[in-house]
Amino acid sequence: MEKSSTIESEVTIVVAPRERFSYTKESLESIYEHTEYPFHLIYIDGGSPSHIKDYLAAQAIEKQFQLIRCDYYLCPNHARNIGLRQVNSKYVVFIDNDVVVTPGWLEKLVQCAEETGATVVSPLVCQGTPIHTEVHCAGGESGIVVETKGKTTRRKIIEKIYKQGRPVAEVESTLQRVKTGLAEFHCMIVRTQIFQKIGLLDEGLLNTKEHVDLCIQVAEAGGEIYLEPDSLVTYVAGPPLESTDLHFYMLRWSDAWELASLQRLRDKWNLTEDDYFKRKYQRLGWRRNRTIIAALTNKLPFGSLFSKVAAKILSSMDKVLNNYLTSRYYKAHLQNRVSLTSTKIVESSIPSSQFG
Repeated sequence: MEKSSTIESEVTIVVAPRERFSYTKESLESIYEHTEYPFHLIYIDGGSPSHIKDYLAAQAIEKQFQLIRCDYYLCPNHARNIGLRQVNSKYVVFIDNDVVVTPGWLEKLVQCAEETGATVVSPLVCQGTPIHTEVHCAGGESGIVVETKGKTTRRKIIEKIYKQGRPVAEVESTLQRVKTGLAEFHCMIVRTQIFQKIGLLDEGLLNTKEHVDLCIQVAEAGGEIYLEPDSLVTYVAGPPLESTDLHFYMLRWSDAWELASLQRLRDKWNLTEDDYFKRKYQRLGWRRNRTIIAALTNKLPFGSLFSKVAAKILSSMDKVLNNYLTSRYYKAHLQNRVSLTSTKIVESSIPSSQFG
């Protein structure tokens, strides 16, 4: 979709890598196929394999969007901030690189923001395949609750997602535009003005709860969050993963990154380390177990007992490998990381007056 360079878009879409690269083409083509509303697109490519790198470079030239590539993997908020620093429009849309959209999705988000004055608007987010059939998030709740009993004060985090796992056909007639307390980074539109109050996204939240953190900050700054169910998108999570996804996936959902994120959340909001955190600690690595280890053991021909033994062995090996990969990444890219403003822009850098 080409637009006249004399027209300024009020929306910039920032695409960031979520957990893999193998759905890049489907996601990008979905945006261009189903988005009539004018937009500028900034694509953040963090260490994708060569065939994805080449595809994005070609697409950036053909569709005239801004491509920013780093030759190493990025945590989500790091990637989003690289894009956010380039944004000078009224709204920014954060969307992951494994999300597909439906016709009119962006127009509906903008319309909701304009009519309600919302700071953040979430579409109805679905999950998995068949696409657009199962709800992942239809709004929810977030915040901090303070409980005082005698001399003991406990600060607890609120995090609740509505309608998750329900069929869209079952709930869509009950959904309407409504003020809510939660939006997810799978896809959301945000008034860029809010970042003058709250600053950039928190990169200490390496892989989890960054959406909860943003929603709490928006609420504390006096902003409002809305659900617009007439806008519908789906994130298509693995499995299956391609072999070129595995390294990034293991880092993205590493034990170390999740522990660091939870500790950052706890310390930032002065939270009590209660059962919420204990449950999270006990489940470290569950995504890798489900997506990688289970995918391997389910193919074994020797019965459930052998599969369980194999899963236990593979899980132990995964822990060792995961710690190694995380430590190596830290020494190479985090220990002495330069300012994000020095990130090299390669492939294509289209002036912001151009549209995606």
